[in-house]
Amino acid sequence: MNFKNYKREYLMKDIISGIIVALISIPISMGYSQVAGLPVVYGLYGSLFPVIVFGLISSSPQFVFGVDAAPAALVGGTIATLGIASGSEEAMRVVPVITFVTACWLLLFFLVRAGKLVNYISKPVLGGFISGIGCTIILMQVAKLFGGTAGTGEVFELVSHIISQLGSFNLLSLIMGVGTIAVVLISKKISKKFPMSVIMMLVGALSTAVFHVDRYGVKLLPKVEPGLPKFKMLDFSVLSEHPAQIITLGLTVALVIVSSTLLTACNYAIKNDYKIQNNREILAYSVSNFCAAFNGCCPLNGSVSRTGIAEQFGVKSQMMSLVAAVTMLLVLMFGTGFIAYLPVPVLTGIVIAALIGILEFGMAKKLWKTDKVEFAIFTGAFLGVLIFGTIYGVIIGIVLSFVSVIIKASVPPRGLLGVIPGQNGFYDMERNRNAHAVKNTVIYRFSGTLFFANINVFVNDIEKAVMPDTKRVIVDASGIGSIDITAADRLVLLAGKLENKGIKFYITEHVGAVNDLLRKLGAGELIEKGAVRRTISLALRDAGVVRPYPLEDRDGMTPMDTVLESNDELAEFEWAFGDDADERMEKLALEVAGKVADGDIDEKGIIKDAEQHASWGRIGLFDEDELLDRLEMHLSEIAQRGHHDPKQLEERIEERRAVVEKKLQSLNPEAIKALHEHRRKMAAHFKNANPKAYKHMIQVRKEHIEKLEKSDPKLAEKLKELYNHGEDSES
Repeated sequence: MNFKNYKREYLMKDIISGIIVALISIPISMGYSQVAGLPVVYGLYGSLFPVIVFGLISSSPQFVFGVDAAPAALVGGTIATLGIASGSEEAMRVVPVITFVTACWLLLFFLVRAGKLVNYISKPVLGGFISGIGCTIILMQVAKLFGGTAGTGEVFELVSHIISQLGSFNLLSLIMGVGTIAVVLISKKISKKFPMSVIMMLVGALSTAVFHVDRYGVKLLPKVEPGLPKFKMLDFSVLSEHPAQIITLGLTVALVIVSSTLLTACNYAIKNDYKIQNNREILAYSVSNFCAAFNGCCPLNGSVSRTGIAEQFGVKSQMMSLVAAVTMLLVLMFGTGFIAYLPVPVLTGIVIAALIGILEFGMAKKLWKTDKVEFAIFTGAFLGVLIFGTIYGVIIGIVLSFVSVIIKASVPPRGLLGVIPGQNGFYDMERNRNAHAVKNTVIYRFSGTLFFANINVFVNDIEKAVMPDTKRVIVDASGIGSIDITAADRLVLLAGKLENKGIKFYITEHVGAVNDLLRKLGAGELIEKGAVRRTISLALRDAGVVRPYPLEDRDGMTPMDTVLESNDELAEFEWAFGDDADERMEKLALEVAGKVADGDIDEKGIIKDAEQHASWGRIGLFDEDELLDRLEMHLSEIAQRGHHDPKQLEERIEERRAVVEKKLQSLNPEAIKALHEHRRKMAAHFKNANPKAYKHMIQVRKEHIEKLEKSDPKLAEKLKELYNHGEDSES
């Protein structure tokens, strides 16, 4: 608990919330204690010292901790399976050890920082699991409503037990029990703040004191002696008697506590705009359960219903838990006498009403309407608990959750893209009727990790979209964050298959880390061949499709025009090759230099032609500018190899540089500034790597600006200003 920022005005709200939570906890904790196989007083014990410990350690200012449904049901079901009678001495010997083992598992979770585990338990799994437990406990308690005893086992055994108890049927008990459920549920609909459970508990006690309902066959709770819980030495010999059951149960309960309590605590934190420390919460759960074990109690859990009530009364801090514990202390010291007056069906009705509140059938209804797979997961977890028991229910739910992830990953969102005349970008043609396909082009978007389970979907979609007149296939991989070796191999095969048909294949828009994976997984040839491009526009440019793009007719409509996309001609090499970008660019420069040396220097487009026929293909304008710088550094080699005049080679390079600059300026005037920043970085690199070549490049650049002053004075002035700024930065 943090008193540092505690304000005086919080105190009254925390006191009221604490008293209400304690009063509501009396019938509920007693009922759940019985569910766990313990005498009712241990429910009150679990609401005292463990709650104080939780309040002092927890980072959540409003979450309520105590005896609750899920752990109680798990423990009660297990001791019944072991043949241990509820409320017996054997149960009082075994249950605290189960609590201790649960606390040990929670401590281990704290040490390994397992707070992140909650992220891997889906809401449908948790909802189905909790609902299954709730229904199981309700079926356990039903016979007590009409005078019978609590049942054990799973749904079929419980139904059989209810039928077998009809011989003990007592009409007054049924009326009192069902009436309690109805009154509590109706009260919740009218006012969630009103503590009707407490009122019904008092009404039940008064019915015994005034009308002596026990004389008419209504069962009462046993008498409880006043006093505080005593320290209890645990009998660890029970671990040798039932090792597998107790250790497995402790792990299951610990997982349920972490998942349900931590998930709910996080939801409240988000809702009320504060932060909690997940690992600190797990420590609070562990220490509280150690305390509960040495008080003889069953495992404790966070209470969603009581937290909701505390929130309605304006709880501000864990001072509420301390007040609730003090209130429970007063009840144990001076108020236990009324417990012997409580009718069993009334207490059972209060517990069942509380359990109905935790059922997540509203979630199931929503899932049925929105996501059938998630509904199936909810149903699987729910029926798993109901039919096979809690442990198997957890396993079934988690397995179904992973199956759901695989199913969704196997068929991720995907579609074919086109261009909307007058708009920038590329759009899903199925969702945009005005989008037209680029002629002879398939642009395919795939959103999801590309791996063995969905690579067939990926390949089949593309092969289905390819038509006889298709000349290029471009994949928008902006949604692909990772690939595996199966997918990498299939991409290489697909690219080869399309290439044999005369179709160019490109992968675009993805993060650079995917390129690293392609190289590591043996698909680096896609990058080397220029099949990997930073944007769709750059892929189209490499394929010879320039703006405005030629578009296909659609629904009898012929698109009239398209607008230019702004400033997407970015540097690709660093993105594509990562740490090897410098080496790969130098390799391309040598390749282009060789083609220039072998070509006709009198041909004005010799540089562009050499670039287009290089292994990478056409490159982005920023990268092309860098390539031209590198060609300048190899002028003497080119001239010597091709017997060309160096001055003439310089002219061809400057002609191409002017084209690059004008293209960038036409795309977006701001692109010139970005080009300068790119040039500045490359100049710094050249200056360190090859000072002599760098000096020559600066001289050529000055001559280039002098020529521009005659042909394009405005651009020359801008470049001159930028270059001067760059040189100042370098110096």
